[in-house]
Amino acid sequence: MTVTPVVLVAAGTTALAAGLVVYAVFPPARSLASRINPYLRPSGTTSQRPTGAGPLAAVFGPMLDSLASSVGRVLEKSGESVTILELRQAGWYRDVPEEETVQAFRMAQLRTIAIAAGLALIVGEILGSSPIQRSVLLVLGVVIGATRLRGSLHSAIQRRRERMCIEIYTVNQLLAMRVRAGGGVVHAVQDVVRRGEGEVIAELADALRLHRSGWRAADAFRRIAELTPEPFCGRTYRLLATAEERGADLAPALLDLAEDVRETRRETMRRSATKRRAAMLVPTIAILAPVLLLFVAAPLPYLITGWR
Repeated sequence: MTVTPVVLVAAGTTALAAGLVVYAVFPPARSLASRINPYLRPSGTTSQRPTGAGPLAAVFGPMLDSLASSVGRVLEKSGESVTILELRQAGWYRDVPEEETVQAFRMAQLRTIAIAAGLALIVGEILGSSPIQRSVLLVLGVVIGATRLRGSLHSAIQRRRERMCIEIYTVNQLLAMRVRAGGGVVHAVQDVVRRGEGEVIAELADALRLHRSGWRAADAFRRIAELTPEPFCGRTYRLLATAEERGADLAPALLDLAEDVRETRRETMRRSATKRRAAMLVPTIAILAPVLLLFVAAPLPYLITGWR
Protein backbone atom coordinates (compact mmCIF):
# COMPACT_ATOMS: atom_id res chain seq x y z
CA MET A 1 0.00 0.00 0.00
CA THR A 2 1.39 3.40 -1.01
CA VAL A 3 1.45 5.91 1.82
CA THR A 4 0.60 9.36 0.46
CA PRO A 5 0.76 12.70 2.29
CA VAL A 6 -3.03 12.81 2.38
CA VAL A 7 -3.13 9.45 4.17
CA LEU A 8 -0.52 10.66 6.67
CA VAL A 9 -2.47 13.88 7.32
CA ALA A 10 -5.72 11.94 7.74
CA ALA A 11 -4.08 9.44 10.11
CA GLY A 12 -2.47 12.20 12.15
CA THR A 13 -5.71 14.14 12.39
CA THR A 14 -7.62 11.02 13.48
CA ALA A 15 -5.00 10.19 16.12
CA LEU A 16 -5.04 13.75 17.42
CA ALA A 17 -8.85 13.79 17.62
CA ALA A 18 -8.88 10.46 19.45
CA GLY A 19 -6.23 11.71 21.88
CA LEU A 20 -8.19 14.87 22.60
CA VAL A 21 -11.36 12.85 23.23
CA VAL A 22 -9.51 10.55 25.65
CA TYR A 23 -7.92 13.56 27.35
CA ALA A 24 -11.33 15.23 27.75
CA VAL A 25 -13.04 12.10 29.10
CA PHE A 26 -10.18 10.89 31.33
CA PRO A 27 -8.08 13.95 32.25
CA PRO A 28 -4.80 13.25 34.05
CA ALA A 29 -4.79 13.65 37.80
CA ARG A 30 -3.47 16.93 39.09
CA SER A 31 -0.06 16.54 40.64
CA LEU A 32 0.52 17.22 44.30
CA ALA A 33 3.30 19.70 43.49
CA SER A 34 0.97 21.93 41.51
CA ARG A 35 -1.35 22.10 44.54
CA ILE A 36 1.20 23.00 47.19
CA ASN A 37 3.65 25.11 45.15
CA PRO A 38 1.51 28.28 45.35
CA TYR A 39 1.75 28.08 49.14
CA LEU A 40 5.47 27.32 49.19
CA ARG A 41 6.55 30.17 46.86
CA PRO A 42 7.24 33.54 48.44
CA SER A 43 4.69 36.26 47.79
CA GLY A 44 5.26 38.26 44.62
CA THR A 45 6.83 35.36 42.67
CA THR A 46 5.18 33.48 39.88
CA SER A 47 5.59 30.02 38.48
CA GLN A 48 7.59 29.65 35.29
CA ARG A 49 4.98 27.29 33.91
CA PRO A 50 1.94 29.07 32.43
CA THR A 51 -1.31 28.70 34.30
CA GLY A 52 -3.46 26.01 32.75
CA ALA A 53 -0.65 24.61 30.57
CA GLY A 54 -1.27 20.96 29.86
CA PRO A 55 1.21 18.17 29.27
CA LEU A 56 1.25 18.76 25.50
CA ALA A 57 2.21 22.39 26.01
CA ALA A 58 4.86 21.40 28.54
CA VAL A 59 6.43 18.89 26.12
CA PHE A 60 6.10 20.59 22.73
CA GLY A 61 6.00 24.24 23.86
CA PRO A 62 9.76 24.73 24.33
CA MET A 63 10.51 23.02 21.01
CA LEU A 64 8.01 25.21 19.15
CA ASP A 65 9.36 28.32 20.88
CA SER A 66 12.90 27.45 19.83
CA LEU A 67 11.82 26.74 16.25
CA ALA A 68 9.82 29.97 16.08
CA SER A 69 12.79 31.95 17.39
CA SER A 70 15.13 30.41 14.82
CA VAL A 71 12.72 31.08 11.94
CA GLY A 72 12.02 34.60 13.19
CA ARG A 73 15.72 35.49 13.40
CA VAL A 74 16.17 34.33 9.80
CA LEU A 75 13.22 36.40 8.54
CA GLU A 76 13.92 39.51 10.63
CA LYS A 77 16.64 41.28 8.69
CA SER A 78 16.40 44.49 10.71
CA GLY A 79 16.70 42.92 14.16
CA GLU A 80 14.51 42.27 17.16
CA SER A 81 14.37 45.89 18.33
CA VAL A 82 12.84 47.02 15.04
CA THR A 83 10.26 44.23 15.26
CA ILE A 84 9.29 45.36 18.77
CA LEU A 85 8.89 48.92 17.52
CA GLU A 86 6.77 47.85 14.54
CA LEU A 87 4.52 45.71 16.75
CA ARG A 88 3.99 48.63 19.08
CA GLN A 89 3.29 51.02 16.21
CA ALA A 90 0.75 48.59 14.76
CA GLY A 91 -1.00 48.24 18.13
CA TRP A 92 -0.60 44.45 18.21
CA TYR A 93 -0.32 42.38 21.41
CA ARG A 94 -1.20 45.26 23.69
CA ASP A 95 -2.17 42.88 26.50
CA VAL A 96 1.17 41.02 26.24
CA PRO A 97 4.30 42.23 28.09
CA GLU A 98 6.78 43.97 25.80
CA GLU A 99 9.46 41.32 26.29
CA GLU A 100 7.04 38.63 25.07
CA THR A 101 5.58 40.41 22.04
CA VAL A 102 8.33 39.30 19.66
CA GLN A 103 7.93 35.66 20.66
CA ALA A 104 4.15 35.88 20.24
CA PHE A 105 4.63 37.37 16.77
CA ARG A 106 7.16 34.68 15.85
CA MET A 107 4.79 31.92 16.96
CA ALA A 108 2.01 33.42 14.82
CA GLN A 109 4.47 33.62 11.92
CA LEU A 110 5.46 29.97 12.35
CA ARG A 111 1.79 28.97 12.50
CA THR A 112 1.09 30.88 9.27
CA ILE A 113 4.04 29.20 7.53
CA ALA A 114 2.90 25.74 8.67
CA ILE A 115 -0.67 26.33 7.46
CA ALA A 116 0.49 27.68 4.08
CA ALA A 117 2.90 24.78 3.59
CA GLY A 118 0.19 22.24 4.52
CA LEU A 119 -2.25 23.79 2.07
CA ALA A 120 0.42 23.72 -0.65
CA LEU A 121 1.00 20.00 -0.06
CA ILE A 122 -2.73 19.28 -0.15
CA VAL A 123 -3.13 21.23 -3.40
CA GLY A 124 -0.21 19.33 -4.93
CA GLU A 125 -1.74 16.02 -3.91
CA ILE A 126 -5.17 16.94 -5.28
CA LEU A 127 -3.70 18.04 -8.61
CA GLY A 128 -1.54 14.92 -8.84
CA SER A 129 1.61 16.97 -9.38
CA SER A 130 5.06 15.57 -9.87
CA PRO A 131 7.61 15.68 -7.01
CA ILE A 132 9.31 18.71 -8.56
CA GLN A 133 6.00 20.56 -8.85
CA ARG A 134 5.13 19.67 -5.25
CA SER A 135 8.49 21.00 -4.12
CA VAL A 136 7.83 24.24 -5.98
CA LEU A 137 4.37 24.50 -4.40
CA LEU A 138 5.86 23.84 -0.98
CA VAL A 139 8.48 26.56 -1.39
CA LEU A 140 5.80 28.94 -2.67
CA GLY A 141 3.59 28.17 0.33
CA VAL A 142 6.49 28.76 2.74
CA VAL A 143 7.30 32.10 1.08
CA ILE A 144 3.66 33.20 1.19
CA GLY A 145 3.33 32.16 4.82
CA ALA A 146 6.55 33.95 5.76
CA THR A 147 5.62 37.25 4.08
CA ARG A 148 1.88 37.37 4.73
CA LEU A 149 2.03 38.25 8.42
CA ARG A 150 4.80 40.80 7.87
CA GLY A 151 2.71 42.44 5.16
CA SER A 152 -0.29 42.49 7.50
CA LEU A 153 1.89 44.16 10.13
CA HIS A 154 2.94 46.95 7.76
CA SER A 155 -0.67 47.41 6.63
CA ALA A 156 -1.77 47.70 10.26
CA ILE A 157 0.87 50.37 10.86
CA GLN A 158 -0.35 52.36 7.86
CA ARG A 159 -4.00 52.12 8.93
CA ARG A 160 -3.11 53.21 12.45
CA ARG A 161 -1.16 56.16 11.09
CA GLU A 162 -4.19 57.28 9.09
CA ARG A 163 -6.46 57.04 12.15
CA MET A 164 -3.99 58.97 14.29
CA CYS A 165 -3.64 61.68 11.64
CA ILE A 166 -7.41 62.13 11.78
CA GLU A 167 -7.52 62.13 15.59
CA ILE A 168 -4.57 64.42 16.32
CA TYR A 169 -6.36 67.50 14.92
CA THR A 170 -9.18 67.18 17.46
CA VAL A 171 -6.80 66.26 20.29
CA ASN A 172 -4.69 69.37 19.65
CA GLN A 173 -7.82 71.52 19.72
CA LEU A 174 -8.97 69.99 23.00
CA LEU A 175 -5.53 70.37 24.59
CA ALA A 176 -5.39 74.02 23.49
CA MET A 177 -8.80 74.76 25.04
CA ARG A 178 -7.85 72.94 28.25
CA VAL A 179 -4.58 74.86 28.56
CA ARG A 180 -6.33 78.18 27.91
CA ALA A 181 -8.84 77.33 30.64
CA GLY A 182 -6.01 77.00 33.15
CA GLY A 183 -3.78 74.28 34.47
CA GLY A 184 -0.50 72.70 33.46
CA VAL A 185 0.40 70.39 30.64
CA VAL A 186 0.00 67.20 32.66
CA HIS A 187 -3.42 68.28 33.96
CA ALA A 188 -4.58 69.10 30.44
CA VAL A 189 -3.44 65.71 29.15
CA GLN A 190 -5.09 63.95 32.08
CA ASP A 191 -8.39 65.71 31.38
CA VAL A 192 -8.31 64.81 27.67
CA VAL A 193 -7.36 61.19 28.39
CA ARG A 194 -10.14 60.87 30.96
CA ARG A 195 -12.78 62.14 28.54
CA GLY A 196 -11.60 60.74 25.21
CA GLU A 197 -10.67 57.51 23.47
CA GLY A 198 -8.70 56.49 20.40
CA GLU A 199 -5.17 55.73 19.29
CA VAL A 200 -3.73 59.13 20.21
CA ILE A 201 -5.46 59.02 23.59
CA ALA A 202 -3.93 55.57 24.19
CA GLU A 203 -0.43 56.94 23.58
CA LEU A 204 -1.06 59.91 25.87
CA ALA A 205 -2.28 57.44 28.50
CA ASP A 206 1.02 55.55 28.10
CA ALA A 207 2.89 58.80 28.76
CA LEU A 208 0.85 59.38 31.90
CA ARG A 209 1.61 55.83 33.09
CA LEU A 210 5.31 56.46 32.58
CA HIS A 211 4.99 59.72 34.51
CA ARG A 212 3.21 58.00 37.40
CA SER A 213 5.89 55.29 37.48
CA GLY A 214 8.64 57.85 38.12
CA TRP A 215 9.54 59.38 34.75
CA ARG A 216 9.71 63.12 34.32
CA ALA A 217 6.71 64.34 32.30
CA ALA A 218 8.93 65.77 29.55
CA ASP A 219 10.87 62.51 29.25
CA ALA A 220 7.62 60.53 29.09
CA PHE A 221 6.30 62.67 26.25
CA ARG A 222 9.59 62.40 24.37
CA ARG A 223 9.52 58.64 24.83
CA ILE A 224 6.14 58.21 23.15
CA ALA A 225 7.25 60.70 20.47
CA GLU A 226 10.05 58.26 19.58
CA LEU A 227 7.65 55.31 19.39
CA THR A 228 4.65 56.80 17.58
CA PRO A 229 4.22 55.97 13.87
CA GLU A 230 2.61 59.33 12.98
CA PRO A 231 4.99 62.33 12.55
CA PHE A 232 2.35 64.91 13.52
CA CYS A 233 1.72 63.06 16.78
CA GLY A 234 5.47 63.07 17.43
CA ARG A 235 5.53 66.84 16.91
CA THR A 236 2.66 67.26 19.36
CA TYR A 237 4.33 65.11 22.03
CA ARG A 238 7.65 66.95 21.68
CA LEU A 239 5.76 70.24 21.93
CA LEU A 240 4.15 69.05 25.17
CA ALA A 241 7.58 68.07 26.51
CA THR A 242 9.04 71.47 25.65
CA ALA A 243 6.12 73.32 27.22
CA GLU A 244 6.40 71.21 30.38
CA GLU A 245 10.11 72.00 30.72
CA ARG A 246 10.14 75.69 29.79
CA GLY A 247 6.63 76.79 30.69
CA ALA A 248 5.96 78.22 27.22
CA ASP A 249 2.52 79.26 25.98
CA LEU A 250 1.22 76.00 24.57
CA ALA A 251 -2.19 76.91 23.12
CA PRO A 252 -1.07 78.94 20.03
CA ALA A 253 1.48 76.29 19.07
CA LEU A 254 -1.13 73.53 19.36
CA LEU A 255 -3.59 75.48 17.21
CA ASP A 256 -0.92 76.12 14.57
CA LEU A 257 -0.01 72.45 14.56
CA ALA A 258 -3.67 71.52 14.18
CA GLU A 259 -3.91 73.82 11.15
CA ASP A 260 -0.84 72.14 9.65
CA VAL A 261 -2.49 68.76 10.12
CA ARG A 262 -5.66 69.95 8.39
CA GLU A 263 -3.76 71.46 5.46
CA THR A 264 -1.70 68.31 5.02
CA ARG A 265 -4.77 66.09 5.06
CA ARG A 266 -6.52 68.38 2.59
CA GLU A 267 -3.55 68.19 0.21
CA THR A 268 -3.37 64.41 0.64
CA MET A 269 -7.07 64.06 -0.18
CA ARG A 270 -6.66 66.31 -3.23
CA ARG A 271 -3.81 64.16 -4.57
CA SER A 272 -5.78 61.00 -3.86
CA ALA A 273 -8.80 62.37 -5.75
CA THR A 274 -6.62 63.24 -8.73
CA LYS A 275 -5.15 59.75 -8.81
CA ARG A 276 -8.59 58.18 -8.60
CA ARG A 277 -9.91 60.30 -11.46
CA ALA A 278 -6.93 59.24 -13.56
CA ALA A 279 -7.53 55.60 -12.63
CA MET A 280 -11.20 55.91 -13.68
CA LEU A 281 -10.09 56.96 -17.18
CA VAL A 282 -8.03 53.82 -17.73
CA PRO A 283 -10.98 51.40 -18.30
CA THR A 284 -12.70 53.93 -20.53
CA ILE A 285 -9.62 54.40 -22.68
CA ALA A 286 -8.89 50.68 -22.75
CA ILE A 287 -12.42 49.89 -24.02
CA LEU A 288 -13.09 52.81 -26.37
CA ALA A 289 -9.63 53.24 -27.89
CA PRO A 290 -9.61 49.90 -29.81
CA VAL A 291 -13.13 50.54 -31.12
CA LEU A 292 -12.18 54.06 -32.24
CA LEU A 293 -9.07 52.73 -33.98
CA LEU A 294 -11.16 50.16 -35.83
CA PHE A 295 -13.56 52.84 -37.10
CA VAL A 296 -10.63 55.01 -38.20
CA ALA A 297 -8.67 52.19 -39.86
CA ALA A 298 -11.64 50.50 -41.59
CA PRO A 299 -11.78 52.82 -44.69
CA LEU A 300 -7.99 53.00 -45.10
CA PRO A 301 -7.70 49.98 -47.49
CA TYR A 302 -10.37 51.48 -49.80
CA LEU A 303 -8.84 54.95 -49.72
CA ILE A 304 -5.34 53.69 -50.45
CA THR A 305 -5.91 50.85 -52.95
CA GLY A 306 -9.50 51.30 -54.02
CA TRP A 307 -10.23 47.71 -52.88
CA ARG A 308 -13.64 47.14 -51.42
